[in-house]
Amino acid sequence: MLARKYRVLSIVAVAELLAMSLWFSASAAGPELAAQWGLTDAETAWLTIAVQLGFVVGALASSLLTLSDTVPPRNLFAASAVAGAGFTAMIAGVVTTGPLAIGLRFLTGIALAGVYPPGMKILAGWFERGRGFAIGVLVGALTIGSALPHLLRAVGGVGQPRLVLFGAAGLATVGGVLVLLVEPGPYQAPAAPFDPSALARILRDRPTMLANGGYFGHMWELYAVWTWIPAYLVASLAASGAENAAEVAALLAFATIAVGGIGAVLAGRLADQYGRTTVTSASMIVSGVACLGAGFAFGRALIVVVPFVLLWGFAIVADSAQFSAAVSEVAEESYVGTALTLQTAIGFLLTTVSIQLVPVLVDLVGWQWAFAPLAVGPAVGTISMYWLKQSPAAARLAGGLG
Repeated sequence: MLARKYRVLSIVAVAELLAMSLWFSASAAGPELAAQWGLTDAETAWLTIAVQLGFVVGALASSLLTLSDTVPPRNLFAASAVAGAGFTAMIAGVVTTGPLAIGLRFLTGIALAGVYPPGMKILAGWFERGRGFAIGVLVGALTIGSALPHLLRAVGGVGQPRLVLFGAAGLATVGGVLVLLVEPGPYQAPAAPFDPSALARILRDRPTMLANGGYFGHMWELYAVWTWIPAYLVASLAASGAENAAEVAALLAFATIAVGGIGAVLAGRLADQYGRTTVTSASMIVSGVACLGAGFAFGRALIVVVPFVLLWGFAIVADSAQFSAAVSEVAEESYVGTALTLQTAIGFLLTTVSIQLVPVLVDLVGWQWAFAPLAVGPAVGTISMYWLKQSPAAARLAGGLG
């Protein structure tokens, strides 16, 4: 049994890593696509925002239809990953205008809504104990997968956007096929009937919504930083007089995002040992302070910037899995998939606002201080997790550790 569940964890994590390479594929190739299609900075930002909005639409539709609880999660994961790969390959192969690419990115986001939440449900079905670690591994894989397009760009994709896009599409297809190798776990709830009232019950459940409050504060910061850290780094390196700023920034952006994978796994282990509310609060405090610290690190030498962004990248996503693990422990068992999908839908809707906010702030205060207002999110999230720790529902978190 032990060997089987860790085999499933390995397969699902690799599948998630490969499928999530779609998320920032067009964003990583954004400078080249913007030059080819004559996009403004705002239009270029929509290559990412469209994915966020598509994910929200897909996740809300999945919640309303309770797809994550009525369709076998591995089938939903596989079909969604392959569909997203197809949309991305179309951008690389046939698209020549920004609006059509943005439309396909929106469809990619819808597809990815069928990848992440079902992956969490698969693991929740195998891990009753150690669930924080298991979902932490999944989010770690998601994090590294999200960073992969920046690595593709750094190792040969500068000036070659089709290489980045086709590369991500190919990886996602492999991930979709790979997940079909897993089977339902012993703790996976049986397929539930369609129940329109399930969503309303989730929204009225205070412990679930407190866990969501932590997640929403975390998400306010996370994707805005992931989206704009390459541009921040280019500007910072240029200000410091560094050479080959584009290549160095692409490699450092990959490292900044990818190191979060280690943070997610470590935080999962610690949360299972010391409590989810404690670990998530500590992570948000560090990342919130980093939002402010970005202003002081800007323009400094690499010996200062590199450790700063790596620490930020480590902390910023370390807590992510634990909000989902918390919901899986306090939400109604038969509709955990729907609760997780709703959580991600609202969280990603918030990201569309914060992603758009950053370039507005850049125009006002420059890259040096553009990330500072994002610290509000981790502050609110920390308060929400404090309230959850004080509630009776904390006894159901991490085996009673809160």
